[in-house]
Amino acid sequence: MKILFSNSYFYKLDPKQWRFRQPYPPLGTLLAAAVVRKESFDVELFDTNLRDNPLEIVPVLKKKKPDFLIIYDDGFNYLTKMCLSVMREAAFVMIQEGKKSGCTVLIASSDSTDHYEKYFEQGADVVIRGEGEETLRELLPAMISKSDLAHIQGIAFKKGNVTFVTAQRLVIRDLDALPLPAWDLVDLTPYKQIWKKHHGYFSLNIATTRGCPFKCNWCAKPIYGNRYNVRSPERVVEEIQLLMNHYQPDHFWMCDDIFGLKPGWVQQFQAEVEKRRLNFYFKIQSRVDLLLQDDTIKSLKASGVDTVWVGAESGSQKILDAMDKGTTVHQIQEATHLLKQHKIKVAFFLQFGYLGELKEDIEATMKMVLDLMPDEIGISVSYPLPGTKFYEMVKSNLTEKQNWIDSNDLSLMFQNTYTPAFYKILHRYVHSRYRIERGLRQIKQWVSSPFVPGLKTLKTLASMVYHTPVTIFHRYQLKQLQ
Repeated sequence: MKILFSNSYFYKLDPKQWRFRQPYPPLGTLLAAAVVRKESFDVELFDTNLRDNPLEIVPVLKKKKPDFLIIYDDGFNYLTKMCLSVMREAAFVMIQEGKKSGCTVLIASSDSTDHYEKYFEQGADVVIRGEGEETLRELLPAMISKSDLAHIQGIAFKKGNVTFVTAQRLVIRDLDALPLPAWDLVDLTPYKQIWKKHHGYFSLNIATTRGCPFKCNWCAKPIYGNRYNVRSPERVVEEIQLLMNHYQPDHFWMCDDIFGLKPGWVQQFQAEVEKRRLNFYFKIQSRVDLLLQDDTIKSLKASGVDTVWVGAESGSQKILDAMDKGTTVHQIQEATHLLKQHKIKVAFFLQFGYLGELKEDIEATMKMVLDLMPDEIGISVSYPLPGTKFYEMVKSNLTEKQNWIDSNDLSLMFQNTYTPAFYKILHRYVHSRYRIERGLRQIKQWVSSPFVPGLKTLKTLASMVYHTPVTIFHRYQLKQLQ
C-alpha cells in the first residue's frame, strides 16, 4: 500500500512567520512516517512548509497515486497549536483533493482533535485524536482489512451519519523505542539555503521530550497531554550527531515545551555532548523556576545553549497567579540575571489580555521588560483554546470569531477590560518602547566605552530613531481607547 504523508502548515500563508525566514521541517510528520515505514508500508512525503498553496499537492497525487493520504501536523511546532484558520482551510483543500484522487484520508492535528466534525464535512475518513504513532500502527492494517474501527483507541470516524469517538489512547512512555524521524524523506536544501542567506547559519529542530506536567490554565495539550516523557540523552545526542554528519547544521532548536525538566538530564546531556566532542549551538524553552535549580544554567552553557525562551507572560503577580502559572516575578528577574551572567541570551514570551487584566498589570509588564531588557520578546494576547480551564472561563463572552487567521492576527476573541483594537496597538507600542530602550542602552555603552559601531549597532540606533515618533503616536491611540 502506498502512503503519502503531508502536513498543513504553509509558512508562506503566514506572512509574519515567513518574514522571519526561520523555517523548520515538519518533525512530527517525519517521525510518524518513520514509524509507518517500519511497518513495511511504502511511504513518501509532500512537505507543505515551503510551498505556495495547498493545490500544489494535486500533481503529486496524480503522479504517486497513493492509497492513503495522511495529513499529520507537526505537534512539536507551536505554530500548529494555534489552530489558525488559514491553515485549516489549506487542510480542507488537501482533504478534498485527496478524495478526488481516490485516497483514504486520515488527519492528525490539534485542530482536528478539537473540531473533528469540521474535517468530516470536508471528506476526511478518520481523525486521529492525540498522539498518533501507535494509533497508526493499528489503524492502517484495520482499514486495509476493512475491520471494525471501534476498538482502536484515539480516533474519531463516521459510519453513515453517526460519528464515533473511541477511548483516548495513553501516550507513549518509552520514547527511545521510537525510530529516528525519516529525515531522508524531506529535502533540506531549501531550508538550509534560506537559513544561510538570512541568518548566516543553518538550524534544525530536535525533540527531546513530549508533554508538560504543569497546568497553566490557558495552555491546550490536545496531542501529548499533561504527562512528561523524556528521551535518553544518549538517544538525543545520537540524532544530533547523525544530523551534523549528514546535513551540517550549525544550530538546533530543541522544540520541547520544557527542556530538561527531569532531574540530572541536562547534566547527562552535557556529558554525552562532551564525550562525542560535538560543537553546536542550540535554543530551548524553559521555565524560570527550573533554571534556578542546582547547576542547570552552567550545564546548559557548557552544552552549547545560545538562547533560552521563558514563559514570562506578565510582570503582574496577580495575573501569573490567575493563570495558575506557578512562577513569580522575582523568579523571572533572578533567572534573567543568571542567564545574562553566563552570557546566554534570554527571550520572553509575553501575554496580554488575560481575564481581569487592568492598566496597572500592563504597566507592570512593561516595566519588567524595560528593567530586565531580554534579548528578544514575543508578544501574544490570550487565546481561548477548547479543552482549557481558561476557555471554560470565557466561553460565554466569546465573540463570533474564535480562531486567528494567521499568527499575526492577535485578536482578543472575548470581551475583556479593553477592546481588541486596544491590544492590537498595545502589541506595537510594547515593541516600539522595547526597541527605543535598546537604542538608548547602546548609546550609553558607546559613550562610556567608545568603539567603532558595527552594522548591528547602527541598525539598533536606526530602529530607535524610527520608533520614537511611532511610540508617541501609539501612546496617544492607547489613551483614546482606554
